Amino acid sequence: MRIFASDRVSAIMERLKMPVGEAIEHPWVTRAIENAQRKVEARNFDIRKQLLEYDDVANDQRRVIYHQRNDLLESNDVSESTQGLRERTLEDIIGQYIPPESVEEQWDVAGLEKALAAELNLQVPVRQWLTEDDKLDEDALKARVIETANRQYTDKVAAVDADAWHQYERAIMLQSVDTHWREHLAALDHLRQGIHLRGYAQKNPKQEYKREAFELFELLLSTVRSEVTRILMTVQIRTEQELEKAEEPVHLENVRYQHADQDEALAEANAEQKAQPVRVAQKVGRNDPCPCGSGKKYKQCHGKLG
Repeated sequence: MRIFASDRVSAIMERLKMPVGEAIEHPWVTRAIENAQRKVEARNFDIRKQLLEYDDVANDQRRVIYHQRNDLLESNDVSESTQGLRERTLEDIIGQYIPPESVEEQWDVAGLEKALAAELNLQVPVRQWLTEDDKLDEDALKARVIETANRQYTDKVAAVDADAWHQYERAIMLQSVDTHWREHLAALDHLRQGIHLRGYAQKNPKQEYKREAFELFELLLSTVRSEVTRILMTVQIRTEQELEKAEEPVHLENVRYQHADQDEALAEANAEQKAQPVRVAQKVGRNDPCPCGSGKKYKQCHGKLG
């Protein structure tokens, strides 16, 4: 009543000064209560409607993520999925240094080689390929890089048990999806709390929320794709012989720890020590004559105790 009733009813209530808890029976008051109740219900309905519209965006994304997650849980071999992620990641990296539909003068070949080596531990001689084949275009170069990455990945995992490696791939993908999905939900909640302020800029908050939520979801998929590819490409696989060799005890008596600065300091100290003259003097006894020639005993002359 205090918020939604009319000003006339509020003035009457102020003028009467009726005690708290007193029952009021009047057609005006009854009608005012009905109108206020309708306004409250309409306001609550609008709030629920807006919340559902915002939740629909998250629900659409949730269905996509849960569908991918269920496929991972039900599958024993996710090699095709990891290959698809790897190829998409390579395409994204190549696109950063070789823009689509660009001329060769705009290509950053050296930067591409460094990026592939740093991010994916992938050694690809792109400059050598371009030197040997001057007709190598963007699509052919991208296909050759992807082929090289797939071959190196296949050669690396050939040394381990296939079932064990498939389980490892699935665990890495599940962990990455779960971690970044939780972060994505927190980002959506933070976005929704302040999206209404876009109305002051003459923008529709709902449309702005849908647009930015879609951008965040694209960033989520890209992050999962690059993280899974980076982990699987850079992980080192060791054979049983290498593990046994790494577990062998180290004999400390055969180990010498040195530092470049320490070696230089020791060399300088030895040089200074060799440069200093060595004085050899005969020891004088206390009862012997003093070397100064005074004729007195040493203990009574320069050897006298103060």
